Amino acid sequence: MAKLSVEPRAKDDGKFGSFVEEYERRIKATPPGMCAVAFQLDLLRAGGCQTCGKCVPCREGIGRIEELLEEVLAFQAEPGALDEIRAQANVVRDTADCAIGWHAAEVLLGGLDAFKAEFESHVNQGQCREGVAQTVPCETLCPAHVNVPAYVALAGAGDYAGAIGMIRKDNPFPTACAYVCEHPCENRCRRTLIDAPVNIRGIKKFAVDQLAADKVATPAPAAATGKKVAIVGGGPSGLTCAYFCALMGHEVHVFEMRKQLGGMMRYGIPAYRFPRERLDEDVRAIMGAGNISVHFESRIDAEGMKRLSVEYDAVYVAIGAQGGKTLKLEGADVQGVMSAVELLTKIGDNECPDFTGKNVVVIGGGNVAMDCARTSVRAGAASVTVAYRRRLEDMTALRAEIDSAMQEGVEMMTLQAPDHIEVEDGHVTALYTQPQFIGPVKRGRPAPQTADKPLVRIVADVVLIAVGQDIESAPFEEAGMRADRTYFEADDGLKSIGELPNVFVGGDCQVGPKTVIIAIGAGKVAARNIDDFLGFDHKLDCGVAVPPAAANWRTPCGRVNIVERPARERKGDFDAVEVEMTAEEAFQEARRCLRCDHYGCGVLDEGRVQYV
Repeated sequence: MAKLSVEPRAKDDGKFGSFVEEYERRIKATPPGMCAVAFQLDLLRAGGCQTCGKCVPCREGIGRIEELLEEVLAFQAEPGALDEIRAQANVVRDTADCAIGWHAAEVLLGGLDAFKAEFESHVNQGQCREGVAQTVPCETLCPAHVNVPAYVALAGAGDYAGAIGMIRKDNPFPTACAYVCEHPCENRCRRTLIDAPVNIRGIKKFAVDQLAADKVATPAPAAATGKKVAIVGGGPSGLTCAYFCALMGHEVHVFEMRKQLGGMMRYGIPAYRFPRERLDEDVRAIMGAGNISVHFESRIDAEGMKRLSVEYDAVYVAIGAQGGKTLKLEGADVQGVMSAVELLTKIGDNECPDFTGKNVVVIGGGNVAMDCARTSVRAGAASVTVAYRRRLEDMTALRAEIDSAMQEGVEMMTLQAPDHIEVEDGHVTALYTQPQFIGPVKRGRPAPQTADKPLVRIVADVVLIAVGQDIESAPFEEAGMRADRTYFEADDGLKSIGELPNVFVGGDCQVGPKTVIIAIGAGKVAARNIDDFLGFDHKLDCGVAVPPAAANWRTPCGRVNIVERPARERKGDFDAVEVEMTAEEAFQEARRCLRCDHYGCGVLDEGRVQYV
């Protein structure tokens, strides 16, 4: 009988782990603009390397497909190559013995559909499509396309005014994004190849914590153009458009239905995440950028919209998504039940609720649900429970927000679908939920299914419904703007589709509830295209030079993360929860930046793609 061994039979398998991690790093750092055909070929080759060779479809089929894809990539494929690739992939997918062959073919078939135009360009035109070229990851993935490497370098050199000025070249809300941006710029940071993405948001926050944004002068506006632009909505998108239009020399009038500017940054984000005084710093700087007038408590109806389109040379509609969605639940119309938007709006007007001694249940699993839960803790609630119909890992909220909520004592009850609300004497007393179990993936996420279990009773004095936001589109549709399911329709340049020829639209009201930085990006695009529509071609200069790039620091180094005050301390107040980086931490983190605007693809276009 053969001897047994504690070592695995697969030779060198123990060594593979670290190299698998390196492979994972490479995939995570896939640069924006990469040719889809090349990427699909790489994925297929990985599947081919893993085949055991037992079944013919996987052993022979993947190899044949690889040969065909190599010809497509090299612009040498014959007409009909894509049909043959698809046919071969279908055979492998449907007949392979195990998931290795099935997965390799399934992914390829998905890629043939998703990147159809690129595959066809390789075969029919003998080239990649226009725009397929590697770009600087952080700048490309930022919706406002901010020159991230430049402001990181400036902050790392202690030039905080320069860093703020560089951010403002593309984004007039440096403070807001330092506090609440979901930092998509970090998603494919090339530093991942070495250790971990640079903490870009943390560096930005360090800069604005050293020097308030309203203490840094904005660029001087261009000469007056004589053109008037109306902005409907004083949130992040509307104010961004106002800022850039004013710098271009246009007269700007902002019509805001509330008493203060900021939109959902003021009326949707709690002060512990973004202190109101810090928002005011950005707003004051924007107001000083040029000829901007604000008309508060001005709700625009259908007639008002028609009037604006006549009296102004251009109009930008950025009303956001400020209506709270509700659920068709029995008992949802009683005292003690409110939408998340209703709660957060009151807080924005300094009307903080008193939940002392009350049991609060929040329905939902997004960032707004976490905001409601953590706000309820600070409002004195005896208990706070989040009821969510999917798993914890399926929540759309940032993982950091979920973790912070749980640290503060919020209980997460997952796989619980709201069924009805128990009412006594006209007031909510409990939420009943139907247990779920997780099922097959639908639209990218595992879908919940009703479990054969009895209803669960959750004691509740307050029920907060945080399941999304609505767009108040009816008056604007009546005025001649077109909407699809309440979201305004627009072309690629944010020109409104409808009967009003000089109207642009963007932000949450056009794409649905998203993030602050996406709204800012829309406002920037709208301003640029309004300027073109009015017959101008202004080029804006932030007045700050891009610093020279130092040599790459490639020594693996841990990422400095932003930490929060202890939960036992922070949950008792509405003060900012995040702890400021030290100079030592910020300078080290800035040093980790590899300056992709100078090295690699960045050098091919003088450091960056000029989006504006």
